[in-house]
Amino acid sequence: MLQALINIFRIPDLRNRVLFTLSMLLIYRIGFWIPLPGVDQTRLKEFADQASQDSGGFGRFIEYASIFTGGDFGRSTIFGLGIMPYITAAIIFQLLQTAVPRLQELKKEGATGQQKITEWTRYATVGLCIIQSFMWLKYMQANGLVQPMFSGQFNPLFLISGMTALTAGSMFLMWLGEQIDKYGIGNGVSLILTAGIISRMPNAINWIATNFDPSQQADTRGLGVMGLLFLSAAFVFVVAGAILITVAQRRIPIQQAKHTRGRKVYGGQRHYLPLRVNHAGVMPIIFASSLMIFPSAIFGWMSQQASLTPTDSWWSWWPSVTGFLANNVQIGAYPYVLCEIILIYFFSYFWTTVVFSPEEMAKQLRDHGSFIPGLRPGPRTAEYLETVMERVTYVGAGFLAIIAVIPAIVARQMQIPFLVASFLGGTGLLIVVSVGLDLIQRIEANLLMRNYSGFLSAGDRGRPQRIRGPRR
Repeated sequence: MLQALINIFRIPDLRNRVLFTLSMLLIYRIGFWIPLPGVDQTRLKEFADQASQDSGGFGRFIEYASIFTGGDFGRSTIFGLGIMPYITAAIIFQLLQTAVPRLQELKKEGATGQQKITEWTRYATVGLCIIQSFMWLKYMQANGLVQPMFSGQFNPLFLISGMTALTAGSMFLMWLGEQIDKYGIGNGVSLILTAGIISRMPNAINWIATNFDPSQQADTRGLGVMGLLFLSAAFVFVVAGAILITVAQRRIPIQQAKHTRGRKVYGGQRHYLPLRVNHAGVMPIIFASSLMIFPSAIFGWMSQQASLTPTDSWWSWWPSVTGFLANNVQIGAYPYVLCEIILIYFFSYFWTTVVFSPEEMAKQLRDHGSFIPGLRPGPRTAEYLETVMERVTYVGAGFLAIIAVIPAIVARQMQIPFLVASFLGGTGLLIVVSVGLDLIQRIEANLLMRNYSGFLSAGDRGRPQRIRGPRR
């Protein structure tokens, strides 16, 4: 491992790409220290501390939004929206490509059509930034989190300046991602999102170090020796499981047809068609977690409003009903976990149906002169691929469900913040694992291309391998 890291800096081109990527990520993190004009940071910090103690929908929404923006709810900066508007716009256009004929035609045109789709995605990002920034600024105004000179129902100076700063910040992050794609190494947008998630890890470690008590007994609530060992073992187990589910494949044997040209026979090779077990990636967890926020917030608000009901009224039973519903849709509760698992299965099949087309894959195999042994090319091959993908998706969705519910259960049973429990599974961990594996594979490819042993190969102690010529 150490020798592979040294080999990275031996290659000038690879070294420059890695250093450029790190410098862009450093600029990204510096932007989170530039405050948004007109916001009272002291009041915002106090409001965030109170909201973080809410175990209902609003508190979960704060933690969930902080994961993807890479920032802190107690500090509003010019990068407050993060890279999520661009990712949201890209997801929207990816879904539309399966329903809009115009986008399907552009997708088939290759690089030219993809460039046009990217241009429309940027325009959609600007629109999402304007909408989200306006809602965020109005929310801060309504809760008195702005400077006194900007308070009021409508202040055009504060709204225009804030919307401009937040929109420019998100577009600048999009530009940073594109520069990493062009001059750095790895996927720029994914690396920016991963850097924001990893930036929260020091706060989680600091909470564990502050609340660790070696004298704490195992049968009492608190973070003792057994609790620390459990968190460490769970982290290793979940990371290993996330790596397994990310790289797992179902290989289908493919036979290439033989072609006779003159006296020579071409083709006939046997290879494999890899189908990912987790073909939907992290999208089912994102959709399921996002939808589960709404019932938590709605029933929590209803419970607060019902608590004001007079005890002698004819509908005095209403507070107990709303309180029961609010407690059962909180993070970690059994109905909450059950509903989240059902949604993960639903969105796993939904997203796989959207992005995976067995008819198109069967057509490509037939056009390239390949076939699955024992199956006729065409509709029979497409039917077989669809059946295999349904079974594989069932297993992948089960792994996703386990990884997704672990943070909720641990946070509720051990009484620890969701900031700490989020590193034991869920969306953030899967994103970090998938992006980390992609980055390692890209670096590995660059090292092997220059005859250096990488992270995944034993090699001759990391030294360049001499290419032997034919023996004379």
